[in-house]
Amino acid sequence: MEETRWLNAEQLHAWRAYCSASVLLEDTIDQQLRSTAGIIHLYYTVMVRLSDAPDRRLRMTDLAEQLNISRGRLTHAVRRLEEDGWVRRENCSTDRRTQFAVLTDEGMAALARIAPGHVTTVRAAIFDHLSSEQTRAFTEICETILAALTDPQGPATTGLPWRR
Repeated sequence: MEETRWLNAEQLHAWRAYCSASVLLEDTIDQQLRSTAGIIHLYYTVMVRLSDAPDRRLRMTDLAEQLNISRGRLTHAVRRLEEDGWVRRENCSTDRRTQFAVLTDEGMAALARIAPGHVTTVRAAIFDHLSSEQTRAFTEICETILAALTDPQGPATTGLPWRR
C-alpha cells in the first residue's frame, strides 16, 4: 500500500482558501442569477454554451462534455430550461440515439437580459481584485488543473462525468 503524501502547510492553506472561495463564489453567482432570472449558474452556462455554438445547437453528449457534467444532470437542466421556452430538444434525423439541445429565440433574448448582471457579479467577485498578471496566473492555474482532471490517465478514478 502506498504511503499517504500529506499536504504541507503551504498546500493546505492554499487548498482551504480554494475550497472556501469556490463555495462562496458559486453561491454568489447562483444567488445573483436566481434573484434576477430564477435560474442557477448551471442553467445559465448551458444557455451560454448553446449561444456560442453554430445555429445555437449542440449534441447533448457534446454539451455535457463541454460543461463537465453527467448526461443525467444535463438532461435535468435542459428539461428545466425547456419549461421556460429557452431551450428545446431536437432528435437527430440520422441517428435515433442522438438529441440536440437548441437555444430558442426566447432563450437568446433572456440571455441578453441576464448576461449584464452576471458579468457584473463575476467582475466584482473576481476580476476587480486581480491584476492583469494575477489574471494570467489564475488562467494558467485553472487550465493546468482542468487538463490534469480531464486526462484519461489523470486522477479521476470514477471516470469523467459526461461519460457516466
